[in-house]
Amino acid sequence: MPRRKSLNNQPCPVARSVDLIGDRWSLLIVRDAFDGMRRFGDFQRNLGVARNILSDRLRKLVDAGILTTQTASDGSAYQEYVLTAQGQSLFPVVLALRQWGEQHLFRPGERHSVLIDRNTGKPVPFMAPRAGDGGTLAPASTEVRKVP
Repeated sequence: MPRRKSLNNQPCPVARSVDLIGDRWSLLIVRDAFDGMRRFGDFQRNLGVARNILSDRLRKLVDAGILTTQTASDGSAYQEYVLTAQGQSLFPVVLALRQWGEQHLFRPGERHSVLIDRNTGKPVPFMAPRAGDGGTLAPASTEVRKVP
């Protein structure tokens, strides 16, 4: 199978982001890390992904600075994968995907997992981009200024 062309040199931030975290396994690993998973075996069991693919994605996420490895917190010989500050900053991305999925991929009344604010015990409110004046920012109110 031919190797896909890297988008690493693209002037578009979306292209570079998708190049790094846009495949399903990488995003699901990040999601699981937000849910508290840290060990290879836990990721593998939860995702059902082949070990070689999981190993490759974890390595790429570590190399990119999204995850870091550390000695297991229980003192065992295992290593753990932990989100870095850069990885933590992916939270709004994961939240936006979750909320889009809740709105468009479930029938009314269909059960699904819910993200809860630990401080209030209530579901996390819908996230929307805000304009400079605090109002909701609509796609039609934006434009991309391409690099000449």
